Amino acid sequence: MNYLNDLLFQVFPYVAIAVCLIGSWARFDLAAYTWRTGSSQLLSGKGMRLGSNLFHIGVLAILGGHFVGLLTPHQVYEPFISSPQKQVLAMVAGGVFGAVCFVGLTILLVRRLTDPRVRATSAQRDIVVLVLLYAQLILGMASIFVSAGHLDGEQMVRLGQWAQHIVTFRPGAADYIADAHWIYKAHVFLGMVLILIVPFTRLVHVWSIPLTYLTRPYQIVRRRQAHVDYLGR
Repeated sequence: MNYLNDLLFQVFPYVAIAVCLIGSWARFDLAAYTWRTGSSQLLSGKGMRLGSNLFHIGVLAILGGHFVGLLTPHQVYEPFISSPQKQVLAMVAGGVFGAVCFVGLTILLVRRLTDPRVRATSAQRDIVVLVLLYAQLILGMASIFVSAGHLDGEQMVRLGQWAQHIVTFRPGAADYIADAHWIYKAHVFLGMVLILIVPFTRLVHVWSIPLTYLTRPYQIVRRRQAHVDYLGR
């Protein structure tokens, strides 16, 4: 079991990160025209705007919270907030934005599976990505109930130490997660899997930061009948 724990939480994270970085670079260099979200909004706009907005608001807040919460050393935030308080804050914020993300992702998944036009043009990997994200979100929200059973903050500190050891290339990272509840382990492992598959899916667009998105001009799309009328004149 120690060998498996080391393999999954000491070795596999570096494999996932390496594949993500090298694979993303290779895709951008060799297949730049595939570097896109593959939006299906033109096929059907029903539920797209609401689902996409809720999903992106929720997932960006969750990722930001994970980034700050896991990678900020305990000594930095200890003078301002205790570990138990930080855990409760993470549970509340994670619950709120997790619910927002869950609603949005549910709309997107149902739309992709039930809309005939969207389903017909969806690659299998598009559906796989949505299902994996759905499973990851459910595990994350389920971990809130596990965390409610121990509000001392110790497990959150240990998870943070695991993440900090990984990003600073220090040995012994897997030891901090060895005794964690299986939900935490599954959540961490599936997160690494999602990082691993980034270069091979539409998730690759996370590298493209749309700084001008909010100020972009409207896209003008003519209806087919109007175009026909125009040609007939």
